[in-house]
Amino acid sequence: MLLLAKVAGIAVLVWFYLTAKKQGEQAFKWAIIGLIGYWLTWWAIRLTVVAGLSGVLTKSPMIAFTVFQIPVVCAIAAAFLIRKKLLADVDKK
Repeated sequence: MLLLAKVAGIAVLVWFYLTAKKQGEQAFKWAIIGLIGYWLTWWAIRLTVVAGLSGVLTKSPMIAFTVFQIPVVCAIAAAFLIRKKLLADVDKK
């Protein structure tokens, strides 16, 4: 189940790295910021929302699989917002 989370984490890392290179910024710094933001959001949602829902919705394997993917979707949304903020900061310069 965590395969999607790992693949998405690597995709966020590459996405931030390439965006920073395109903007002429520090690529490793952006990649680390994006990855930390992604994983912090993933863990926060997993420990709060999924922990509460997993006991209730584990009767169906399909529903359980879907519930365990909620942190990935939220983490990708957070990475999008973090990237948007970094790009706005670049535009201010």
